[in-house]
Amino acid sequence: MPTPSATAARSAGSAGSAEAAEEAHDRGRTWSIAQVADEFGVTHRTVRHYEDLGLISPERRGTTRVYHRRDRTRLGLILRGRRLGFPLDEIRTIIDLYDAPRGRRSQLEYVLDQIDARRADLEQRRRDLDAALSELTEFEQRCRSDLDSLA
Repeated sequence: MPTPSATAARSAGSAGSAEAAEEAHDRGRTWSIAQVADEFGVTHRTVRHYEDLGLISPERRGTTRVYHRRDRTRLGLILRGRRLGFPLDEIRTIIDLYDAPRGRRSQLEYVLDQIDARRADLEQRRRDLDAALSELTEFEQRCRSDLDSLA
C-alpha cells in the first residue's frame, strides 16, 4: 500500500520518482490475502479463484498465502482487464506475455490489438443500443398515439 508521502509526491507531479521509491520500498514486502483483497476491493474468494486459475501464484507458508509485489501487480492487471470487459483467457495471455522474452513490446502489441477489437465491439454495441432506443421511442409514440385516439 502506498505511503502517504509517496501518494503526495505522486499527486504533486513527481510520479516517476515516487513510484520508484514505492517500488524499492515494496520489493521485499509481503501481504496477506486479507490485505490484498481489501486493497483491491475484492473478496478472498475472488483472489483464490484467480489463484486457482493460475493467474496469480502466491507463496505458500503452510496453509498461509503470502503475496508479493508481483502478485499484486498481476491482480491489478486482471481486475483492470475485467473492468474493460476482457475475458480471463485474454487477460492470461496479456499477463503471460509480460514474462515472455520480448517482454513488454509483445505485451503492448497484443494489448493494442485487443483494445482495437474491444473498442470495435463496444462501438457496435453502442450503435445497436442507439438503434434499439430509437425503435423503442418510435413504438412508444405509436402506442401513445393509439391510446390517445381511443380516448
